[in-house]
Amino acid sequence: MRRVVFNQKGGVGKSSIACNLAAVSASQGYRTLLVDLDSQANSTHYLTGLTGDEIPMGIAEFFKLSLTSGPFAKKGRVDIYETPFDNLHVITATAELADLQPKLESKHKINKLRKLLDELAEDYDRIYLDTPPALNFYTVSALIAADRVLIPFDCDSFSRQALYGLLREIEELKEDHNERLQVEGIVVNQFQPRATLPQQLLNELIAEGLPVLPVNLMSSVRMRESHQACMPLIYLDARHKLTQQFVELHDLLEAAD
Repeated sequence: MRRVVFNQKGGVGKSSIACNLAAVSASQGYRTLLVDLDSQANSTHYLTGLTGDEIPMGIAEFFKLSLTSGPFAKKGRVDIYETPFDNLHVITATAELADLQPKLESKHKINKLRKLLDELAEDYDRIYLDTPPALNFYTVSALIAADRVLIPFDCDSFSRQALYGLLREIEELKEDHNERLQVEGIVVNQFQPRATLPQQLLNELIAEGLPVLPVNLMSSVRMRESHQACMPLIYLDARHKLTQQFVELHDLLEAAD
């Protein structure tokens, strides 16, 4: 299973959701890999605690080597970082991804990630992909390489308008590049059940027939504490309500497979 977590809108909790679902997966005994494709490297820091020059080149080195050619070109599998958590590994991101992007686009390397994950699928039960908040080279690469896409959503009108466009773009990409790609659903994040507007917006999306998942992720300071500790919620506070919501979401997605 290869799941990409994506929304073009920033600030919807994309990295938090990808990392915490991957952590739940690992805690349940699945050998799990997270691929960080965002030059901001938020997922990398969250799961490793590393910053700046401490971070291995990871996916940037893999893409950099893919640009080389000739009989002496170095090719090979990517370096994978073992996190402090059992069964959970990361292919790290660095800021160099931003500089590599135009070169990769000009050389038409859009299928390199898919081929890499085809190889890594032999070693991992579950692969999660965290993407930049833009439909760029890395996001398209992830959507071509994945078989499932999970869309984080926060309840405001700007997010709603962006959601319609995102669903159309995913459908177009599916038709042109990856017929097996499925939208698993829309997961509402930072949900405030006592507020009228979020609940009204959620009900309208469901009434429109959009694939809104029945598990909403609450807003909690515990998530910020989790980021600061570089420790996903399942390890920081397994009994917390938000942690249990992530477990419920994970198990719902697993049951649908």
